[in-house]
Amino acid sequence: MKIVLVGTAFPYRGGLAAFNERLAIEFQKEGEDISIETFTLQYPNFLFPGKTQYSNGTAPDLKINRSVHSVNPFNWRKTAKAIAKQNPDVVIFAYWMSFMAPCFGTIARVLKRRCNAKCIGLIHNMIAHEPSILDKILAPYFVNAMDGFFTLSQSVFKEIELFERKPKPKSWSPHPIYDTYGALISKEQACRHLGLNPDKRYILFFGFIREYKGLDLLLHAMANERIKFSNIHLLVAGEFYSNEEKYKKLTEHLGIQNITWFSEYIPDNEVNNYFCAADVIVQPYKSATQSGVTQVGYHFEKPMIVTNVGGLAEIIPDEKVGYVVEPNSHALANAIVKFFASDNAIKMTENIRDEKKKYAWNILTEKFRALLK
Repeated sequence: MKIVLVGTAFPYRGGLAAFNERLAIEFQKEGEDISIETFTLQYPNFLFPGKTQYSNGTAPDLKINRSVHSVNPFNWRKTAKAIAKQNPDVVIFAYWMSFMAPCFGTIARVLKRRCNAKCIGLIHNMIAHEPSILDKILAPYFVNAMDGFFTLSQSVFKEIELFERKPKPKSWSPHPIYDTYGALISKEQACRHLGLNPDKRYILFFGFIREYKGLDLLLHAMANERIKFSNIHLLVAGEFYSNEEKYKKLTEHLGIQNITWFSEYIPDNEVNNYFCAADVIVQPYKSATQSGVTQVGYHFEKPMIVTNVGGLAEIIPDEKVGYVVEPNSHALANAIVKFFASDNAIKMTENIRDEKKKYAWNILTEKFRALLK
């Protein structure tokens, strides 16, 4: 097949770019002719909450063309015409927020007038983690331009129906494992690299820090006396996309000393140090669809504590590879204490090695091809 993927990719950074690139690599390995059309402008700077949108890494071995301007309607038609000239069999639109709906929806409509390509929405999020009125206004324009949909969780699969005029073919497959962040190393080696004491017990909160990710719930859990005065230490590794001062003041107010902040974007070649230093990964999310952090945790064979929101519980069997708890600080504290008080870590790691086999990239591509048929 000739496949064109429209979405974020190098030189842009972040989990969505990593996903699109890894998916393209898988299709390429399987013999498909795939290219990516990414952005000349992804977000105007005033809309971007982080320090930079760009990666400081190296480009993957893929055909990536910077062609899409997210807010210029004249560019959308030009891009669609250029894609149509490639005569693709399928165009995948990697959609994650309603801001992209006018751009992606227009490209798809123009494209379908000029070639016979099937337009498939690869939906990471249908409704934003922090919803706005734009989700209701803009999302239908994108949804109704697609021929079918592919999602990474059942919860997102169901949300598409809220915006369809009529039902269209859909399929889903769990988010595959991120296997591009380096090799497993010993806890001692990782701690030495990060300047940490390997004798401590570490829990890891990883990724961009936004309100919906519930770091405040985890901080309150860390203030629980069973944890606060123990050998359990919290690592927070990620760039703030919300008010940093709020979290630092909360930490001070709660009197939490057992915490180390790595308040910056973690480049791909450093990710393994944080995961391998940790004993358990904690995702205290207040809302979710699926999470790339979970699949990085699987790669590094780390037990996980997640909240019962969105699609997280779909891929973390409770008591088998970790714990699924309600999104509140008391439940999180109980799970953390339970994990370190039990001998479950070794057994959970063994279970993870079996469970992670379900999340191979070729399983996703097989289901994608079945959707096309």
